[in-house]
Amino acid sequence: MSLPNAPAPTQQLDTLVHAALARMSGSLSPTSALLAWQDWVAHLAGSPGRQMALASLAATQAQALAWYLAEALSTRPGDARALVAPPAQDRRFAAPEWRQWPFNLWHQSFLLVEQWWDAATHGVPGVDPHHERVVAFWARQWLDMCSPGNRIATNPLVIKATLAEGGANLVRGTQHLLTDLAQAATGEALAAPGGFAVGRDLAATPGKVVLRNRVMELIQYQPTTAEVHPEPVLLVPAWIMKYYILDLSPHDSLVKYLLDQGHTVFCISWKNPGEAERDLGMDDYLRDGFFAALDAVNAICPQRQVHATGYCLGGTLLAIAAAAMARDGDARLASVSLFAAQTDFSEPGELALFIDESQVSLLEAQMAATGYLKASQMAGAFQMLRSYDLLWSRLVHDYLLGERASMNDLMAWNADATRMPARMHSEYLRRLFLNDDLSEGRYPVNGRPVALSSIRLPVFMVGTTTDHVAPWRSVHKLHHLCPAEITFALTSGGHNAGIVNPPVPGSHRTYQVLTRPAGGTYLAPDEWLAAAPLHQGSWWPAWQQWLAERSGAPAKPPRMGAGHYKPVADAPGQYVLEK
Repeated sequence: MSLPNAPAPTQQLDTLVHAALARMSGSLSPTSALLAWQDWVAHLAGSPGRQMALASLAATQAQALAWYLAEALSTRPGDARALVAPPAQDRRFAAPEWRQWPFNLWHQSFLLVEQWWDAATHGVPGVDPHHERVVAFWARQWLDMCSPGNRIATNPLVIKATLAEGGANLVRGTQHLLTDLAQAATGEALAAPGGFAVGRDLAATPGKVVLRNRVMELIQYQPTTAEVHPEPVLLVPAWIMKYYILDLSPHDSLVKYLLDQGHTVFCISWKNPGEAERDLGMDDYLRDGFFAALDAVNAICPQRQVHATGYCLGGTLLAIAAAAMARDGDARLASVSLFAAQTDFSEPGELALFIDESQVSLLEAQMAATGYLKASQMAGAFQMLRSYDLLWSRLVHDYLLGERASMNDLMAWNADATRMPARMHSEYLRRLFLNDDLSEGRYPVNGRPVALSSIRLPVFMVGTTTDHVAPWRSVHKLHHLCPAEITFALTSGGHNAGIVNPPVPGSHRTYQVLTRPAGGTYLAPDEWLAAAPLHQGSWWPAWQQWLAERSGAPAKPPRMGAGHYKPVADAPGQYVLEK
């Protein structure tokens, strides 16, 4: 006989215990990590050949380190040849002070230990690939924490600053630490980080809110040219952060750039959800978000197709909507643009380290108590993915050197975080990340599955070279899921800085771009890299030209609002100000 389903009180007990465990573990599943370590330890214990290879590597490294020590003691300071050269992107030991005795020995010893653990956590026969990545990741976290650069006595730059300032740097660092601890304890964010205020310095492009519902506000922006292309642009940002990543300061606002090039621009501003929005799901964001916005744009710009543009999660939502529209014969879109947006989640990059059944179940239990996922719960995972850039380098800079980095507009936007509704986040993680329903043709819209292969509209996609959230090789997968014409641009930068990429003189940014015609031959990522020409500067002009080529001749701008969609507030609206 099978056991009956657990009664509600038993389920509630499990949920309460799991939620408490999530609070203690920083929203990361200890069971998931334990299973990975058990898998690795068990298979390594049963692999004597692998153990011998690792022991031989350790002996070789010890011998090389002894030779290095002898050379370092017998030559002028800094002249000893490095045993281990850190990766090009590793800036931890780039300063010349690290080549002086004894700091050269310490950092070289540390790099050798990193090298050994990288070998130890990879290639053990029988270990599940996901478990292997988890073990390697946690090994890197522990090693990063133990880096000689993170301690006063072993960091030459900190010692130099302390001696030069008579310890004043440590006094300032302590003050910074106390300020940050007090802010973390109260949970209060700065009202205007770095002096940047929303509506004044950020999200300041003039416009009107022409629609407000329980999910979003729709902003129509005031035109800046006498004539505009008749096809409007509808921007669909991610709801994991505020929309004004696309409307930062005037000099790097994508919204303003499009307006100045003669486009009519609309943008969705998502509501920051609370407990009352706990039951909002992906279908609500699709219906009351994208399709409600599209209805409004169609009313204000009648008989005009729309250039729909989605960023990150907003791009994934747009891909789902475009597939549903293609299935249903809805021809209201002129094109689809996807910025750093995944449609195939089979290889989602390092975020997959935090997404398995154990982890998702733990998050669901924690969200059940509050009705939403807090920004701080997501921030911890992102910090660990780039632990040096986002955690340890900041601790050294702020607390040991006693310095504060000056805030820019992108940093101010990043500090203005949002929440995620419990139901939507659970559906997103399960349907897309765990089950990969969208790329497999199983994702339902209005009770029927959609297929990306149905999309025939021209597509412009952007990937970024150092994206940890939506790796460009994963973004590129749409090429073999969709037969439409696809123009793919790969730009330097990360998930945010690669998209916020205004054309400015002397920019060091680069991008590659290549168009695959409708029904054309598939190029794998490495083949695409070899074939796509390299360009200097921003990709924005290339995209704008792509839009213009698929738009009509410029004409008189539409009115601000129309019919039922009359302006109800000035931009940036009400929802973006909610904390």
